[in-house]
Amino acid sequence: MKELRIRVLAGVFVVAGVLSWAGARLWSSFGTLPSVPVAAPVVLALIAVVLAATALSLRARLKAQRERRPEAKGVDPLMAARAVVFGQASALVAALVCGMYGGTGVFLLESLDIPARRDQAIYAGFSVLAGIGVIAAAIFLERVCKLPEDDENNGAGATPAV
Repeated sequence: MKELRIRVLAGVFVVAGVLSWAGARLWSSFGTLPSVPVAAPVVLALIAVVLAATALSLRARLKAQRERRPEAKGVDPLMAARAVVFGQASALVAALVCGMYGGTGVFLLESLDIPARRDQAIYAGFSVLAGIGVIAAAIFLERVCKLPEDDENNGAGATPAV
């Protein structure tokens, strides 16, 4: 598996942000603006929590395995690979969503005196923060599942832990 690249995530974020900002300007010129759902930051935060919990669980199990504890549960390599793929996919989608809500939020900064737009800007800001949490949790999960010998390859690829 290839390692998740921050440059790719930043590129997705910037492109989505610029397109979202331009789309919000265009849409607003027609008189309305699509709303930022209240549930957006909540859903992103839940995904971040699931990713972080998975990473912490795998880290504890791998540590117990390395220390050869008798009660240690093994980590199935396929399960670890699936967790890494879920984390990478979540990070890519979170970068896209962060860019979308970030661009919309930047557009909404022009009209914070309108209460409805101020609320939308707040929801967009929380969505961006929650999306950054998803990305951080996904990177942490990937680092947990990385085999030690992958470090010698200068980060050429991350493989799930066995």
